[in-house]
Amino acid sequence: MPSLNAALVRGAVTSPFKRAGRPGATLPTDRAVLPAAPIAAGPLASYRRICGFAEQDTLPLTYPHVLGFPLAMRLMTARRFPLPVVGLVHTWIEITRHRTLHPTDRPELTVYAESLAPHRRGTEVTMVTEARLAGELVWESRSGYLSRHATHPGTGPAGTGPDPTPEDTAPTPTHTDPAPGDTAPVPELPAVAEWRLPGDLGRRYGAASGDRNPIHLYPLTARLFGFPRAIAHGMWTVARCLAETTDPHEVHGVRADFRAPVLLPATVTYAADATGFQLRSAGRIHLTGRIRHAPGPAAARDGRS
Repeated sequence: MPSLNAALVRGAVTSPFKRAGRPGATLPTDRAVLPAAPIAAGPLASYRRICGFAEQDTLPLTYPHVLGFPLAMRLMTARRFPLPVVGLVHTWIEITRHRTLHPTDRPELTVYAESLAPHRRGTEVTMVTEARLAGELVWESRSGYLSRHATHPGTGPAGTGPDPTPEDTAPTPTHTDPAPGDTAPVPELPAVAEWRLPGDLGRRYGAASGDRNPIHLYPLTARLFGFPRAIAHGMWTVARCLAETTDPHEVHGVRADFRAPVLLPATVTYAADATGFQLRSAGRIHLTGRIRHAPGPAAARDGRS
């Protein structure tokens, strides 16, 4: 798995020289590629444990995103990328599995910036990650990242995810709140389980995933970026909820929206029905997700190569 360390440093260095919302800004056409290679067994095993995936023969739905995230960071911290990575907010993610992936597969990963769009609270970029086996697309994800800046009324759409508050200035993309003006009701799903999340969850997930963003590690490092305590990784919340679904390997796709950070330690409620899931606490919804199941055996073909 490529290291995130160089991208973290580069993001901190390049961000002050970028101005979000610059007229005429365009995305570079660069694509970052990780050639087909074996999936390291040790990090995968650690990822399964921290996220709760019990199935050993299939790759967790979220894991290719973890493998590709260093490539995304390489692109987003490059000089020609128009948005500063500091303060960039990961607001949503959509994942589709076209074929089942296995730990013994050797996927080739490609990451690129797909679109740059005005948002009523700034500018949103969509990043795409694709996994291929022998040239065939077997897995893909799209993630929305919002860069907040002053806008003129009516200059952009509301975007596809909840609006974040300006509390988020981490050195890598993170996950935050809906804005006070976002009053769209979210029906509560039936409660299924209560989880107690330890204060070191961010450090443990960071060790497994490679994402050691300081906002997830310690209260002191989180306070440097405006958080009173360390917060859980948003992608851990998605993975943990997916691991709790019945037959996670049968899930064909997911759309998740990050609505509020989970301050650690915490006690949260996992809620779900046949269509999706939520993570909430004390009347606050942190995460919402909608899942799609494969329509039939042909849609979840075995991806062994």
